[in-house]
Amino acid sequence: MRIITGLEIFNKNFDKSVVTIGNFDGVHLGHVELFRRLKASSHSHNLPSVAVTFEPHPLKVLAPESAPGLITTFEQKVALISDAGVDCLAVVPFTIEMSQMTAESFVTKILCESLGMRHLIIGHDYAFGRGREGNYDTLERLGLELGFTLEDLEPVGDGEMVFSSTLVRSRMITGDMAAVSKILGRYHMISGTVVHGREIGHTIGFPTANISTRNELIPPDGVYAVIVMVDGRLVKGACDIGINPTFEGGQRTVEVFLLDFAGQIYGSEIAVYFVHRLRDVKKFPGAAELVKAIENDVEATRTVLDQVQQSFIKPKMMTELP
Repeated sequence: MRIITGLEIFNKNFDKSVVTIGNFDGVHLGHVELFRRLKASSHSHNLPSVAVTFEPHPLKVLAPESAPGLITTFEQKVALISDAGVDCLAVVPFTIEMSQMTAESFVTKILCESLGMRHLIIGHDYAFGRGREGNYDTLERLGLELGFTLEDLEPVGDGEMVFSSTLVRSRMITGDMAAVSKILGRYHMISGTVVHGREIGHTIGFPTANISTRNELIPPDGVYAVIVMVDGRLVKGACDIGINPTFEGGQRTVEVFLLDFAGQIYGSEIAVYFVHRLRDVKKFPGAAELVKAIENDVEATRTVLDQVQQSFIKPKMMTELP
C-alpha cells in the first residue's frame, strides 16, 4: 500500500481515483465494509482505491481535554487498512489551520486536484471540514460541479447495534472482550516494548513480560487470556493488568506470562491480542494463594485459547511508515 503524507498530500498524485474518507479509529467492521465497497468500486471503475485519513485525530487538536482514547495507534491503523487491500492511504496532517479549511476547498484541492477523485464513498453519518459542513448534501452538490459521483454507505451492524468506535470504547470499559471482538472483527490488540518491572513474577515461578505501550485504550484491570506475537511467532499467554495489590504495587502495569516459551525478550517489540477476560484483579493473603490463582488462570487460559479464531489475530505485522 502506498502512503502519501506531509506536503506530498498537496501534490498531483493521481489523475483519477476512487476515494473514501474518515478517521477510521479502530478499523472496526463498519470501516472494513467501507473498504470492501471501496475496492469493489475501484475494480468496477478500473481506478486505484484511496483512503483519506487525518493525523493526529482532529479531536486531539481541537479539543484535547475531551478527546477519546484511540483504539489503535496510528501504525496499527495503517497496518489494518493495508490488510484491507486499499491501494493508497493519504494521510492529511491535521492542524488548527487545516481545521479552518472549508469542505468545498478540501474537496477541490485535496480530493479532486491532488487525488483525482472520480467517485467518493462515505459512511452513513460522516461529515468533515469547517463546521462539519462536508455532509452528504454538500458533497452531492460538489459532485455535480466538480465531476465526481457519491455513494453513502448504510449503517453496518448486527441488527441490534450499529458498529462504531464509540461502541467499542463502551464495551471495552466493561471488559467485555467478546463484544469488542464482535465489533472489530478481530481481537483488540496493543503493542509495545518489553521493559524491566518489579520482577515479582520471577520470585514466585511465573516470570512476566512487563510492557510499555503507546496504545491509549487499555482493557480494564483484570486477568485475560491472550495471544502474543513475540520474535515473529504467536504464543499463548495470560495477561494481568492492574497494580498488583497482593504485593502493594502502586503503578498500573500490563504484564504477560508466556506459556511454553523460554527466551530473553527485554527490549523486544511484542503485540498482545486480548481474547477473553478471565477474572477481576484480587488481593490474595500471600504469595502461595497468588501462585494457586495463577495456576488456575493458566489452566483456564489454555482452555480458552484452544478455541481461538486465527482470523481474528490481526494485524500481525506493522506497516513501515515513510
